[in-house]
Amino acid sequence: MNATQQATPDIAAWIRSQTAAGQPRALLLQSMLASGWSQPAAVAALCAVLDAPKSASVPALPVPDPLAGHEGRVLTAGDRAVQVLAALDNPRVIVFGGLLSDDECDEMIEQSRRRLTRSETVQTDTGSSEVNDARTSEGMFFERAEFPLCERIEARMAALMRWPVENGEGLQILRYRAGAEYRPHYDYFDPAQPGTPALLRRGGQRVASLVCYLNTPAKGGGTVFPDVGLEVAAIKGNAVFFSYDRPHPSTRSLHGGAPVLEGEKWVATKWVRERRFD
Repeated sequence: MNATQQATPDIAAWIRSQTAAGQPRALLLQSMLASGWSQPAAVAALCAVLDAPKSASVPALPVPDPLAGHEGRVLTAGDRAVQVLAALDNPRVIVFGGLLSDDECDEMIEQSRRRLTRSETVQTDTGSSEVNDARTSEGMFFERAEFPLCERIEARMAALMRWPVENGEGLQILRYRAGAEYRPHYDYFDPAQPGTPALLRRGGQRVASLVCYLNTPAKGGGTVFPDVGLEVAAIKGNAVFFSYDRPHPSTRSLHGGAPVLEGEKWVATKWVRERRFD
């Protein structure tokens, strides 16, 4: 592939053929960058070929917006004041400071440690989960309100996002050792996949994600948003929120966990659905 820095007919044909063969957008982006494309040009080319004709036909869903009607830099999230450190409109990304205390982070790690197993990813072609080379972490899920701290944190998150607590999945805890990563992906369920209807029966689509950092890695491990060239540092107690109003790449919600270069990284993730999750 010749890196011409624009979506020529040949480039557009390559993008369409690779997509038809099942290659995810994140891998196409990586291939283009490796062949000499700049990131803004590669993202623009992918969007021009894949997004514009389709996004208008995908209906938008209501999504949480923690900053709706709020102009200050401190939010009241139930029992805790939380700082707004940074915010983007497109994609909707908000970085929060001090969502969890140090003691809360430490307790969540200890409560989860003995139940960790190799992380799996949702397979929307079947509706099941399985180990995937793109995700090299260990993890587990808590049931909603499984123990007092878990219940308190979930109530705080719901207050922060202004979204019903019952619409949230159980908290997932992940540990990334040195060298582990989660390659760029989307959190929504792809409507084109045959396993998606089974996933949607439990609360509908995912519409937002809240990733909380339970420790500060010695080096690396940030949350990256390749479509906009953003990396959020993993800092203990802080969190990053992002929403996606339709299951489509036009939301620019492509994101990943950058490799941990030294030490380890622990995160707690809350995914929220459009309806009650049971």
